[in-house]
Amino acid sequence: MNRRLGVLISGRGSNLQSIINAIDNGQLEAEIAVVVSDKKDAPGLARARQAGIKTVVLLHQDYSSRETFDLAVVDELRERDVGLVCLAGFMRLLSPAFIMVFPNAILNIHPSLLPAFVGLDAQEQAWRYGVKVAGATVHIVTAELDNGPIVCQAVVPINEGDSAETVASRILTEEHRIYPEAIKTMLDGQWRIEGRRFIF
Repeated sequence: MNRRLGVLISGRGSNLQSIINAIDNGQLEAEIAVVVSDKKDAPGLARARQAGIKTVVLLHQDYSSRETFDLAVVDELRERDVGLVCLAGFMRLLSPAFIMVFPNAILNIHPSLLPAFVGLDAQEQAWRYGVKVAGATVHIVTAELDNGPIVCQAVVPINEGDSAETVASRILTEEHRIYPEAIKTMLDGQWRIEGRRFIF
């Protein structure tokens, strides 16, 4: 797998920053070829520009369908010879048309221990449910929401007296740690998928 990353964001870009930092400090041998956002005011765009990374903004309302928007994103990634796509707070579901172009080469980070608490506000879902541990999951993206093979996970405790915000902050710290590690595992290429299992 080539080491050129395409990072897709919609918001603050803190996981993008963790990838930038890992590359800068030599933990991750990779290059971010482009950062694509579906929000023109996403704070993560400033992080990318500050690091000298090419940014592209594509607004879904400018396209006639989900698929045409996704294919416009694909064109930007292909133009820059991206080998691995990293979703970092990208708040849109990818269509099968997108996923087929990058089979087993799209990663997402989700703030729960999948398969628990899929979808939005997973940290608050976990806190409200009363579980004693929560965490973060990096998984390969498939057509089904938060359902691809799991590359790695990290666990955090939920203590008596924690707020939902405290839990979310604790999870985010682990997200920043494990996402670069998962990307490194993918790029090193010594892995295979058997059924649902990611083996390395």
